[in-house]
Amino acid sequence: MTQQDKIKIVEDLETFILQKGSQNKVAAEMKSVSASTLSQMRNHNWENIADEMWRKVSSYLGSSENDWVYCDTTRNAIELKRIYHDAQQFKEVYGVVGPSGHGKTASSKIYEENNKNVINIFCTSYMDERSFLSEILAKIGKDSVGMSVTKLMAKIVLEVKSRENLLFIFNEYDKLCDKVVYLFISLFNELEDDCGMVISATHFLERKIAKGVVLDKMGYREVLSRVGGKFFELEPNNYSDTLKICALNGVEDEKTVRTIYTDSKGDGRRIKRLVNCHKRANNGI
Repeated sequence: MTQQDKIKIVEDLETFILQKGSQNKVAAEMKSVSASTLSQMRNHNWENIADEMWRKVSSYLGSSENDWVYCDTTRNAIELKRIYHDAQQFKEVYGVVGPSGHGKTASSKIYEENNKNVINIFCTSYMDERSFLSEILAKIGKDSVGMSVTKLMAKIVLEVKSRENLLFIFNEYDKLCDKVVYLFISLFNELEDDCGMVISATHFLERKIAKGVVLDKMGYREVLSRVGGKFFELEPNNYSDTLKICALNGVEDEKTVRTIYTDSKGDGRRIKRLVNCHKRANNGI
């Protein structure tokens, strides 16, 4: 939750209070949010207000799908934040695997938004060596027009070595072809101890690496070694995680939350869809 986010929430809160007529009326509509908390927000006394409370107020102020509130207190969110922080702080390399809908993409975006020197790359199956390196340079804010792969690599290495505590997050890493995987290994060899890296994907990546190691395919044993010989595995959202996500997004009825939990099967994207469907139904949409 950035300072700018809080300023925007307070602006929306002021507008909402004008519409409702008073701060007390607004507080009465917001479960588990007191009038004194709203007063502290409006007076910019923010030191003791938790991010979760800010997100809760934000969810009450807008119910469209674009106002979805990311929950950073689920088990996966906490674990991913720890992994990103440790990789960045101690220049480590980690591998993370988990099914779709387990928070990998959302968590990486939030971490990128709230931390400096984070290069978040979304890998695709159609990336070749040049487009992969060009994407990295674009994220760093540097031009890559007309440069060979060798020069692109050299420029990236130079830029990374000139910066402190840089973190690369490579999302959907399993989509990269072997040539780009080999390039990643070369990049790591050049930058070992200069930056942190996190590669994340579905379990297909873990199986792909394991198979490559068994077949002794070039580079695969090295990738496994780079991530410490194992991948961190994310868990499906349990009932407690689902409850937190629902509450932050304006759904607190226990029966509804249990139905969402059962129907979602732990998939975060499914939870989001079910919450929004419930809110639209309640609003007659």
